[in-house]
Amino acid sequence: MNTVGLVAFALVGATKAIREEFDVFGVAVVGLVTAFAGGATRDLMVNRVPLALRSLGEISLGMLGVVLAVGLSVVLDSPDDHPVTLVSDAVGLAAFATAGAIVATDAGVSAFGVVAVATINAVGGGAFADILLDRSPFILFDDFYASCAVLGGSAYLVAATLGGSEGTAAAVCAAVTVGTRLAAVSYDWSLPTAQTLGLARDGVEKR
Repeated sequence: MNTVGLVAFALVGATKAIREEFDVFGVAVVGLVTAFAGGATRDLMVNRVPLALRSLGEISLGMLGVVLAVGLSVVLDSPDDHPVTLVSDAVGLAAFATAGAIVATDAGVSAFGVVAVATINAVGGGAFADILLDRSPFILFDDFYASCAVLGGSAYLVAATLGGSEGTAAAVCAAVTVGTRLAAVSYDWSLPTAQTLGLARDGVEKR
């Protein structure tokens, strides 16, 4: 799960930097931050040295995702909107949500902690990348994204509580996360804002 997430998220982050016309160093930095920041935060939360600092293999996987993003930018006009990138993002989200849930469970945190760590692992890298891109983290105001990780982490917890093996719980988490994310992209799901709720209330009062 960690391997899939690293390659997929490095590709997605690097693609965003390419769209903003960063130089190759900037593209690599944003790609690697997208891939590693969420996992590093997860590891610090469970009191262990981040995997990125323990193995050159981890960095190599991130760089593979960066190279793939650069390759896509050469052959595609808008790689950030291409189905390959969108599916990679969904797969990375699912992989990291699942990895976070497994690590949190092994660390013995509470039920809330499992869901929280799964979500942070899944979306933390993207949030840090958006800061580097000089914009507000999109997970806070746009799209049905972090919610997919919350649902996946919750599904992992339910499956584990019902007696499923770690492998079964991981499969359920990954399936729920990637399934809801792809559905959100296909059907343009989003959470309501306070303004939307206010307009709905005004509409009801006028009736």
